[in-house]
Amino acid sequence: MRLIPLIATFCVAASTAIASPEFWRSEWPNTDFEQTSVESWVEILSGGPPKDGIPALDNPAFVSVAEKSGLTPREPVITVEIEGAAPRAYPIRYLTWHEIVNDEVAGIPVAVTFCPLCNSGITFDRRTDAGVLSFGVSGKLRNSDMVMYDRETESWWQQAVGQAIVGALTGTELATLPTWMESWESFATRNPDGVVMAEPGFPRSYGSNPYTSYDSSARPFLYSGEMPPHDIPPLVRVVRVGDKAWPLTRLAETGAITEAGVTLTWDEGQASALDTRQIGAGKEVGNVRVKDAAGADLAHDIMFAFAFHAFWPDGQWMLGG
Repeated sequence: MRLIPLIATFCVAASTAIASPEFWRSEWPNTDFEQTSVESWVEILSGGPPKDGIPALDNPAFVSVAEKSGLTPREPVITVEIEGAAPRAYPIRYLTWHEIVNDEVAGIPVAVTFCPLCNSGITFDRRTDAGVLSFGVSGKLRNSDMVMYDRETESWWQQAVGQAIVGALTGTELATLPTWMESWESFATRNPDGVVMAEPGFPRSYGSNPYTSYDSSARPFLYSGEMPPHDIPPLVRVVRVGDKAWPLTRLAETGAITEAGVTLTWDEGQASALDTRQIGAGKEVGNVRVKDAAGADLAHDIMFAFAFHAFWPDGQWMLGG
């Protein structure tokens, strides 16, 4: 059964009712709803599952690249390469069902996150002035993007921007680490001595896509905001670096773009995680790397165009020509 229709049956009332913190206080007694940067509570909707209904993972186990079986060559992983630790791959086949992995790499506490509805895969440093935080999935959406929460203060965080939007930590921003999404084959070839997250011990259909054909949809799920400008389809992927967005279609045509102080490269080999039922058989989206003028990896995200426009309405569209 596809997950989106299933979720929709549970959230029709939530999506049509006027949102109010009073409605959520029983589920979130420790959240300070008096502090928020959200202009209207109507922006926040239930995505269907309750708090922790999508279970985040903590301190996952890893196996060597040579020992790992079951992954297909084209399926995507989020790569975390931090000096002082073996390169790590976090398969999207697991993140699709868990969305957040709380881990520690080379002494740095990290949160590896993936929001399927925005195709947004970002890795955050969990250290803040308030201490080291750990994150769970709230079950809420804003502009179709996952709302995370920290377990320490139960503040709510917008995954796409890494900022607390409700609660005691409102306004606090997480540092984003320069990680990227690539195919399992690409990671394993470059990092034969690397490690990959082991399969979690949950009863999930790992390797299958519960959002079949989502990235071919005409509209995003539970999104009522403006569509992107320049006649860009809402579910076209864009490479976001800061407040700039390069359409992936443009990058794929040229293979490399250098402008605005960054270099973006594309090569084929990665399957969409949001297309066919089996993730590894999805349509081609390619592997993207983003580097600065000195050749160092840059923090970036490959998200859907509608999400970029929603969270960066004044952002710059890098259309070329």
